[in-house]
Amino acid sequence: MHVDSVVFDWGGTLTRWHDIDFHAESVALAHAVVASDSAPEVHVDHLQRANQVIWGRSRDHQQSSTVADLFAEAGLDHDPELLTHYREFWEPHTVTDVQVAPLFTLLRERGIKVGVLSNTIWPRAWHEDFFRRDGVLDLIDGDVYTSEIAWTKPSPRAFEAALEAVGASDPARCVYVGDRLYDDIWGAHNAGLRAIHIPHSLIPVEQHGHSVGEPDGVAHELAQIPEILDRL
Repeated sequence: MHVDSVVFDWGGTLTRWHDIDFHAESVALAHAVVASDSAPEVHVDHLQRANQVIWGRSRDHQQSSTVADLFAEAGLDHDPELLTHYREFWEPHTVTDVQVAPLFTLLRERGIKVGVLSNTIWPRAWHEDFFRRDGVLDLIDGDVYTSEIAWTKPSPRAFEAALEAVGASDPARCVYVGDRLYDDIWGAHNAGLRAIHIPHSLIPVEQHGHSVGEPDGVAHELAQIPEILDRL
């Protein structure tokens, strides 16, 4: 098999997995609420429930959402300029793994395109800022963030969008790398790609999907991926 492109998940794959305090996340989101007479703790409850709803839509229907959709689901108006607390809450969890830059460089030296496909409600600019901060933005040939399209993984359409972004036409010559056996591994196979699993994330039970994929390879470190590609 000659590999044309390798597309990567983001959280838990290109970044290390972190357990998230979702109540604290909703507290950070609540700072962006405007024009409301309700107490802040009420906002937090509404936002936490809304968060569960939109990620349930992703899991069950592969329907994408944005930060604005989350506030709309909570029935709250917000000012995007006031999302600084929310972004600061997530900042420590956005650090790119130190193995990413040498891996991306090696893949591109081999003539393999590098892509990113992330289930996210965040705008593209945030992701690009994080990649730019960590010195890897220029090593990415194409990236898709589901906040910009109608679908999320594991929909084949999300994977098709990622392959189009990197200029790949044959999914059988492409590999997806991710930490989730449903969204990433089962989803990639269902879209015709090979799949490599990064097995260190503790995926919450409520985020498990209806199927579990069997990966073509398992990488305990990102640096192992070139060797796995050689065996495919």
